Amino acid sequence: MSHRELTASELVAAYATGELSPVEATADALQAIEERDGELNAYCLVDADRALEQAKAAEIRWRDGNPIGWLDGVPSSIKDMFLTAGWPTRRGSTSIPAEGPWDVDSPVMARMREAGLVVLGKTTTPEIAWKGVTDSALVGITRNPVDPSKTAGGSSGGSAAAVAADMGAISVGTDGGGSVRIPASFCGIVGLKPTHGRIPLFPASPFGPLSHAGPMARSVDDTALLLDVIATSDPRDPAALAPPVGTYREAVRRDVRGLIAAFSPTLGYVDVDPEVASIVAAAVKALDDAGLQIEQADPGFEDPKPSFDILWSTGAAKLLDSFPPGSEDRVDPGLRRVWEQGKTYSASDYLDATAARASLGILMGEFHTRYDVLITPTIPIPPFEAGHDVPPGSGLSEWPEWTPFTYPFNMTQQPAISVPAGRTSKGLPVGLQIVGPRHSDDLVLAVAKLLEEVRPWVVR
Repeated sequence: MSHRELTASELVAAYATGELSPVEATADALQAIEERDGELNAYCLVDADRALEQAKAAEIRWRDGNPIGWLDGVPSSIKDMFLTAGWPTRRGSTSIPAEGPWDVDSPVMARMREAGLVVLGKTTTPEIAWKGVTDSALVGITRNPVDPSKTAGGSSGGSAAAVAADMGAISVGTDGGGSVRIPASFCGIVGLKPTHGRIPLFPASPFGPLSHAGPMARSVDDTALLLDVIATSDPRDPAALAPPVGTYREAVRRDVRGLIAAFSPTLGYVDVDPEVASIVAAAVKALDDAGLQIEQADPGFEDPKPSFDILWSTGAAKLLDSFPPGSEDRVDPGLRRVWEQGKTYSASDYLDATAARASLGILMGEFHTRYDVLITPTIPIPPFEAGHDVPPGSGLSEWPEWTPFTYPFNMTQQPAISVPAGRTSKGLPVGLQIVGPRHSDDLVLAVAKLLEEVRPWVVR
């Protein structure tokens, strides 16, 4: 195994012994970007000089025995939806000028700096992170490292592709309808959407109560370590939760054998690709054999897409209305349709959708009095051809139609993690989703860790 393939936890262990330095690890990650990103297009900005400066400072801290965090000196990246002082945040849009000024860090970026992470650059996003694949007029198509003819998923596809291709060990994405979990599933990595408010956001997202940030990594341990860094409160987010009690890096090792998990293969209404269904079912059986008590049960709700569409499109319309004149002709054509759709809804429509969201949350709250976690496929299909919003020839017209397992849990604001479950006969990754009650981020990480232990995967 080369240095660039080491997980963040393994890198830090090597820093501690002196076997490897943050400068060497950063140089390896930058070399991987040079070798692979021309094809994959995971980064929209790389700042090698700044990264190496950060790595040199981390190297000194490790040499002197004074690292400033559990991830000090680890090469990482951040999605181009987060404000980053000194770098433009264009959110995948040609309507957002690069000039700035860019002098404010988002809470996530501020915490990453404070913890000593080496941030290599910013990863790609579709325009304003609006869809489940990653392409834009600004930066082009982001491709899957496992098979570059396929999509990496989205909207955090750049982050997922970067992590899966060893172009940085960890990354942070955003998730308003599945945007961390979708590309994690498609690229064969781990992606967590924590409880809403667990990771502070600034400025506030136009998608409001749907919006989450989330850590992405090649292992569950790394995901927990990164969550420890970025899940600290920030006064600029009035919806932020109180700081967590304890650490996720310790909670991930909780013994979950004997807990009761509901396995819902279809949520009662989803058409799942047979090979995906078989792979997920085999992973669930492995969890059952390991001591997690599995019962097949559906939560009992109908597809909430109509309400999700209202919440999603009105948020998009509110943001896009602030764009410069003429933006209608420049934005992604699919986004323009969402913009126009959002303008048709009234305040009453929005409040009805908010009430439906609350009802769904109440139903899931009651469901979790009987089941500790819910397990589903992450995505009902394998990765499909890059450059398309929906699978070619599927007859579908909108991205949420092929992501029915993810967006309901943005509406309920529950923690949900995608972990690798296996690969198709063509070698394409398949993810399994674990959903827990609100505020049970530690529990979903621990169940994910159990799956990782009983069905270890290789991200290649």
